[in-house]
Amino acid sequence: MSTSGIRLFNDPAGLATPQTVREDRPDGSFVLRHPEPLQAHARCVGEWLTHWASTTPDAPFLAERDGPQAWRRLSYAQARACVGRLAQALLELRLGVGQPVVVLSDNAIDHALLMLACLHIGRPVCTVSSAYSRAGSDHAKLHAMLDALAPCLVYASDAAGYGPAMQGWPGRALRVFSQGAGDVAGAIAFDTLLQADEGPAVTHAALAVQPGDHAKYLLTSGSTGLPKVVINTHRMLTANQQQLAQVWPFLTRHKLHLLEWLPWSHTFGGNHNFNMVLAHGGSLTIDDGRPAPGLIDRTVRNLREIRPNFYFNVPRGFDMLLPSLEQDDSFAAAFFSRLQAVFYAGAALPQSLWQRLEAVAARTPRANPRPVWFTSSWGATETSPVLTSVHWQIPRAGCIGAPVPGVELKLVPNAGKLEMRVRGPNIFPGYRNAPELSAQAFDAEGFYRIGDAGKLVDASDPSQGVAFDGRVAEDFKLSSGTWVSVGTLRTRVVSALDPLAVDVVVTGHDRDSVGVLIFPSPAARALPEAELASRLREALARLKAEGGGSSHAPGRARLLAEPPNADAGEITDKGYVNQRAVLHRRAAEVEAMYDGSHGAAGTIIA
Repeated sequence: MSTSGIRLFNDPAGLATPQTVREDRPDGSFVLRHPEPLQAHARCVGEWLTHWASTTPDAPFLAERDGPQAWRRLSYAQARACVGRLAQALLELRLGVGQPVVVLSDNAIDHALLMLACLHIGRPVCTVSSAYSRAGSDHAKLHAMLDALAPCLVYASDAAGYGPAMQGWPGRALRVFSQGAGDVAGAIAFDTLLQADEGPAVTHAALAVQPGDHAKYLLTSGSTGLPKVVINTHRMLTANQQQLAQVWPFLTRHKLHLLEWLPWSHTFGGNHNFNMVLAHGGSLTIDDGRPAPGLIDRTVRNLREIRPNFYFNVPRGFDMLLPSLEQDDSFAAAFFSRLQAVFYAGAALPQSLWQRLEAVAARTPRANPRPVWFTSSWGATETSPVLTSVHWQIPRAGCIGAPVPGVELKLVPNAGKLEMRVRGPNIFPGYRNAPELSAQAFDAEGFYRIGDAGKLVDASDPSQGVAFDGRVAEDFKLSSGTWVSVGTLRTRVVSALDPLAVDVVVTGHDRDSVGVLIFPSPAARALPEAELASRLREALARLKAEGGGSSHAPGRARLLAEPPNADAGEITDKGYVNQRAVLHRRAAEVEAMYDGSHGAAGTIIA
């Protein structure tokens, strides 16, 4: 297989040639690995910033909006100077040994500087999703997470927005705010920390950081209870960026310029993208928009102005951008003007979205007429995150790539599928303060049980990669005993219902037929009820006519009047729908769908 058709940055050697070795085992499992060894990588995250501040001091690093028209920007040298002062201030506070610094607010330059200061001197840092601090959220859940983390310092951007969430939490951690610290008794202003003069203690602390030291604590989604605290070490983070650089060689020769909304409380935005920029001396502009009503317009405005050369998003983000791209030629021209590649992750990309993006790109005049490269990868919070990477041309969504150097991917037969397990230097050592959960996460050979299933794109050629085959735990049996692959079916249904569904949730555990709960799109809501029902019924009938039996097409559907609720855990910060949380919260809707007769109470029978 060749990558010759892809010339990122007009670089014929910008991507590595796909290579995968397969080792078959007597028990029916097999292991995939890259034949090249993992090369040397940085000792710790702090070495990246120090390197670029020394070699390219004036290069742009971070930017964010500072009012309606202005931008706040920092070069690498400016960021390193701020990090040094913050690191000195943290050392002078004599914070409790081993206790993390916790951040409650969204992506921002102050947030990044504090995070980098912690990493520089070996202080673990944890960013908690801002959803837990919003007005109307369950602050008791936030307080329980703070109790579990036992932080020495809690930071948020402003006291007015985040102070109320901390009220009632009895922890003795210092409170730090960029704005409004004077309104909270005992709180410290962020600017006060920046007044410290960096001394030799910072250098000593930085040199003492070891690869196996805890760098970050990341929280799992917690849809069924309190999140687990995932340990990310410096080795995990630096090894993962080296793994990426070996399959994406362009990273070492061409600077990334990103516009990013993806939250740093998650591994996609906080590890994959932020670290990719930092490790290779690129620039990152913080997007104050996101894929949500009322906020997507900010993203469109920022994209017009910033024009990134690589764009990372989740499927929901692309779905919400597409109407603007399809209806506004000037925006499409701005978006694609510098773009080298589109990267999707966080959830499977419906083929309908892929085709719509390709169609806009094809009709948009560009200086370089070559096709935009569509790419993806696969990983998890516990894997920092990349395990497999697509570093060649793929014709459609579904392939998650091949193992990166240093990763071993074991596929084990399980309930008619191949369960994927992984081992490598970028895999976490365990969950914090949870030895039993940590032990359960690994098999006898030390492979992490990630819970996903996969299959070879081509059984005769493992170098063509692996296709995602759903979550092992999400899949279920119908009452007939037939297995339903939830991940695969969800993407088929969303594509079949395009443009009427933003997303769907698959139902049918121990029932006689598959059903779907539909989150309707704005286009669907604009239609008369009878016409919408007719169009949905026709789409479901076409899907059923494709064949495959009861497990491959829903027999019924129900439109949901309420959009997914982020505060209830139904939609994550990354913008994808949490299937399990929706099924739990809307159990009554599921019952109504299976009890309802043809056309009754919002139920559609295919």
